Amino acid sequence: MDGHFVPNITFGPGVVASLRKHVPDAYLDCHLMVTDPAKWLDAYADAGASGFTFHLEALADVASVAALADRAVARGMRAGLAVRPSTSADAFIAALQAAPSISLALVMTVEPGFGGQPFRIDQLPKISAVRAALPLIHVQVDGGLDSSTTTAAAQAGANVIVAGTSIFRAADRGGAIKDMRDKATR
Repeated sequence: MDGHFVPNITFGPGVVASLRKHVPDAYLDCHLMVTDPAKWLDAYADAGASGFTFHLEALADVASVAALADRAVARGMRAGLAVRPSTSADAFIAALQAAPSISLALVMTVEPGFGGQPFRIDQLPKISAVRAALPLIHVQVDGGLDSSTTTAAAQAGANVIVAGTSIFRAADRGGAIKDMRDKATR
């Protein structure tokens, strides 16, 4: 988060590089909520990011999306594309179809930038539409995921679940993760 695309600021490539040193085999999924993701691509690749997900809304057009995704893949990262809740499924699918090197579609189920928001059930049709249009892509959801919302997201077609607040505020973090994992794979 850069303080522009979303109001918060979070850690950057330095933290990714430190994590990579300590967990060399971990998949480090980096979701950039920034105004200019192209500016950061090389820094995240050099730091050891495994995945580089950027927002459709941060780029001028689908040609820019495809070019940035191709650059991420050329640098050895998985390319992902994210959208805010207000971006239509049609616009998202068109961008994904125009950028075949993207292998992960991230549907934000909250407004990006702040943890602890409630899951937006109105995003379920978008998840389903992406899954129907692109059956082989990973469909990730982020925002408001917990034990009660993971089932709905998975049933809509999500196969990658991102959870923050519901895990870190749980008394039994391992139990919360297991419960969500079980619900996502039913």
